[in-house]
Amino acid sequence: MSEKSKHVDIELWLDKEIIPRQNSLKAIFWEILAEVGNCVDSESLKQIHPASLGAKLSKGNDLLGYPYQVLDLIRDFDRKEGLNIRVLNWFGHGLFLFILLGKNHPKAPFEQLIKNDWAFDLSPTPWEYPETLGKGAFTNSPTSGEFKKSTFYQWHKSIQISGEKIAIEDKILDELKKLIFLLS
Repeated sequence: MSEKSKHVDIELWLDKEIIPRQNSLKAIFWEILAEVGNCVDSESLKQIHPASLGAKLSKGNDLLGYPYQVLDLIRDFDRKEGLNIRVLNWFGHGLFLFILLGKNHPKAPFEQLIKNDWAFDLSPTPWEYPETLGKGAFTNSPTSGEFKKSTFYQWHKSIQISGEKIAIEDKILDELKKLIFLLS
């Protein structure tokens, strides 16, 4: 065991403020994602993808050691015909919007996504966020070979936020509206 790993950070361990601060922040972002999910018109989602199952929130505590929260819209994860829109709030990393399109999905606005600063993901599965976001397994100018090689089409976009809760909700909703328009 190395010297560094033998040291126990007692000061951090006794910090009574850090966990409540983190829990409060998680609660605020959970409210933001819930409000965003409630504001998205389910009929517009069904127009894009008739098999839409609506919105669902989920969360976890350990994506590379960091908590995360997810808002999924449409929720059809089939790699051939499916469509899912995901808002990922990954603490310590940022807020991201993902779109997963099945390989044969008729609504695949590739050119519009590229023009609107979406990155095409090159990871082997749709849920490889550490690979995609951390190791840069994406491209801003995908080739036809990369499309052919992929068994699904996933794109992502970073959502830059700051300010108050309502401003964050508005920013996410604005990006979702732009995406829904591209898919319509």
